[in-house]
Amino acid sequence: MLDKIRRKYDVVVVGGGPGGMGAALGARDSGAERVLILDREPEVGGILLQCIHSGFGLHYFREELTGPEYAERFLEKVIQDDVDLATNSYVSGIAIDSNGTKQVRVMNEQHGLFTVDTKSVVLSMGCRERTRGSIRIPGTRPSGVLTAGLAQKLVNLEGYLPGKRIAVLGSGDIGLIMARRLTLEGCEVVGVFEIMPYSNGLTRNVVQCLDDFGIPLHLSTMVAYIYGRDRIEKITVAPVEKDFKPDMSRARDVKCDTLLLSIGLIPENELSQSLGIHLDVITGGPRVSSTLETSMPGVFACGNVLHVHDLVDFVTQESILAGQFAAEWSRGIQRPMDNIRLVPGDNVHYCLPHTLSPEREHTIYMRCKEALKPCRIRVGNLMEKKLRFVVPAEMIMFKIKPDLLEKFYGDTLRIDLVPDTQGENDG
Repeated sequence: MLDKIRRKYDVVVVGGGPGGMGAALGARDSGAERVLILDREPEVGGILLQCIHSGFGLHYFREELTGPEYAERFLEKVIQDDVDLATNSYVSGIAIDSNGTKQVRVMNEQHGLFTVDTKSVVLSMGCRERTRGSIRIPGTRPSGVLTAGLAQKLVNLEGYLPGKRIAVLGSGDIGLIMARRLTLEGCEVVGVFEIMPYSNGLTRNVVQCLDDFGIPLHLSTMVAYIYGRDRIEKITVAPVEKDFKPDMSRARDVKCDTLLLSIGLIPENELSQSLGIHLDVITGGPRVSSTLETSMPGVFACGNVLHVHDLVDFVTQESILAGQFAAEWSRGIQRPMDNIRLVPGDNVHYCLPHTLSPEREHTIYMRCKEALKPCRIRVGNLMEKKLRFVVPAEMIMFKIKPDLLEKFYGDTLRIDLVPDTQGENDG
């Protein structure tokens, strides 16, 4: 915590996870002299602090790090670059005066309630886990039902085991990683149950966390009922049909004392909503231009608050760009307005950013609706890119060069994922 927080900044970053630290560094690199990170937790680093497993940094640092090691490297850079850090600080709102200055309302124990003025803001609040209430599992309400991320915090930071006989609902990455972690701690993981016909985690995590430890993955299966008075005693699992309704004729009971929920993540956009920022109904995050600027001028978004990533390395890359553009805004540099709208087409769940400009190269982020192999990304009539396979759990990234966009005539550019029939014949 800073002993003294300045009342005026060039860029204020809300959230001190990997996205927030990346944005702050990007802002400093682009000429912002006064940058502040605000984080509600006692330490910056976000979810990385409880992710003690390795697998981080392979893309950004070209080496394998644990979550805390990845966070520590960025914290060192943040300190070296003289970025101000205010932890235990909760942002209660943001107002904008007639001159366009953003007034960030902050609460913390040391300084009470105060306001910080800034020229631009980067939203990097991350995401949170879906809970039992999100999917309304029938049954009693015993203890022992908790999210996989909470279990990770209990085991890795607090030193508590949530139970001894574990069932996991959902195959998100945290659930897969916790299945392995609890097995290593001597617990029995009876299975991972996923309602979709495919895993929602990275392929490498399915192999390293489940296959290597003999933990069964049951696809197209749901938890239909929870039993237990004080503590969960068992669950009923059932296969689902194409309409996701359980086939109770094939249901079975599974004894367990703990049920971990790994059923998806939700971007933390309550602050964005309070500002009236336009949100994407698919991602749950803000709609952004090619500079990662939201519908509110001078307010940018990046990381998991924009769309849920599967690798922290990609969060960092995206967030550095957001910080650079926020710094440009604070210095009075405004890029030309985007004039091309990017829209998802066949088998594309979403694509970002929402608009493009032909003035520079763009990195496009997207996810597919259904697995496909081999396939091609088709960007209007401008370009095609071959891919060996795509799966919903893994983000797709590619670049569009400005010379291609300069040749585009129109205001809407569609992206499709189509089967590569030529590739099938070649194989």
